[in-house]
Amino acid sequence: MASPILPGSGLGSGLDIGAIVTALVNADKSPKQTQIDTATKANTLKISGIGSLKSALTAFQTAMTNLSSKTNPAFAGFTATSANTSVLNATADSTAVAGSYNVVVSQLATGSKIASASFAGGASSAIPSGTLKISQNGTDYNVDIPADATLQSTRDAINKAQGANGISANIVTDANGASRLVISSSKTGEGSDLTVSGIAGLEIDGTKAMSGTPAAGDSGAVNGVAKNALLTIDGLQVSSKSNTVTGAISGLTLNLTTVSANANSPTVVSVDANTKGLQTSIQSFVDAYNTLKTTIDTLSKATPDADGKLTVQAAFTGDAMPRALIADVRAELTAKGAGGPLAVLSQLGVMTDRNTGNLTFDTTAFNKTMAQPGMTGQVQQLFTGTDDTNGLLARMTKATDPYLKPAAGDITGSGLLDQRMAILNKNTRNLTDQQTALDVRVANLTKTLTAKYNAMDLLVGQMKATASNITSFFSTLNAQQSAK
Repeated sequence: MASPILPGSGLGSGLDIGAIVTALVNADKSPKQTQIDTATKANTLKISGIGSLKSALTAFQTAMTNLSSKTNPAFAGFTATSANTSVLNATADSTAVAGSYNVVVSQLATGSKIASASFAGGASSAIPSGTLKISQNGTDYNVDIPADATLQSTRDAINKAQGANGISANIVTDANGASRLVISSSKTGEGSDLTVSGIAGLEIDGTKAMSGTPAAGDSGAVNGVAKNALLTIDGLQVSSKSNTVTGAISGLTLNLTTVSANANSPTVVSVDANTKGLQTSIQSFVDAYNTLKTTIDTLSKATPDADGKLTVQAAFTGDAMPRALIADVRAELTAKGAGGPLAVLSQLGVMTDRNTGNLTFDTTAFNKTMAQPGMTGQVQQLFTGTDDTNGLLARMTKATDPYLKPAAGDITGSGLLDQRMAILNKNTRNLTDQQTALDVRVANLTKTLTAKYNAMDLLVGQMKATASNITSFFSTLNAQQSAK
């Protein structure tokens, strides 16, 4: 606000009215202004700190998520390698055993695909109303067909009602304009053949294959009935309803993609202990934890000023929240997880530095532990667990979730950091209002004091003029008396 104080001395009193008013106003303003400035500085520092802490926590959770990835597992105790990835890929879990296997794929698992008899009217052919029943392996999936339905609307009704069950429909039209309803299932393996009944013209027996050149009235399975995958592992016959073969080799999952060229061309699957990969992943875990710990320390500890005398407060100096956060995370380092011979990180050479509180990784101790049989699988179990909740990585993420995500039933819909940020933003608005009110008070006080001192100056000037007139009168009177 512009100050109404006029510069210069009063004409009547000779006093520096501007300086007097400024001094009085500043004396009145200073305590409140200091309070606002101090609170604003502290509030701004905390807002910046919340942003930094949230960023660090998000980065930590991202690291935990990447390390626990199931598509690209960082803590795989064993690595499974396929010599011919065009035929199959292989992945290993913590129960795998080092070794090699010769695999020949003679048949892939297929799902059921069936076609109805043809409709000369194409996709717009009329379909009677009723309930279309699609049966698969003893389960019936019903689709309501309303009046005035067409082949196309029937297809749409099937997709809408049964898409979640892996059943989909489409229409195939030949060169003559005749159309067939084709229904497919994502389920594979023998016994998964579809059959359709309930609507005249759409009855299909999916357990029977259609001929190579079907007549208009023929219906049935397209490209044969559903089949199991067939393969041999070291000459032993294996059948699987799915092209993802689990349990055939303990600890291994085989993902079949094509049939082998011939029985004399097996694909070699090798399983090896992943000691080097685990060491790299543990170091990544230690680095992620230390980065978070360092950030929290920086945001919490006061530091000396340039002279080394006074301390400069950090964003969370004296605040319990960062201490609670790191305590929650640290608790998971020693908490009981999935169980097994490996119970604590110190067995892997991961220790806590007594001076900094950061984690250290002794690779010599790690390699000594890894020399024991079966330890790579135990490392995998320690970090990724036996389910989605009891592994160290999952527990670490869960420990930090309350700070980033709302708790169940929390009506605020935000985590602890966002809740704190909302309070700080409210403080900012309140401090802005206080500053505005103070500025108005200062302007009014300045105006009032200036007016009073100007009035005083005018009165003093009038009194001085009166005194001068009286003095002049008596001087004149004395002069007249002396002249007589």
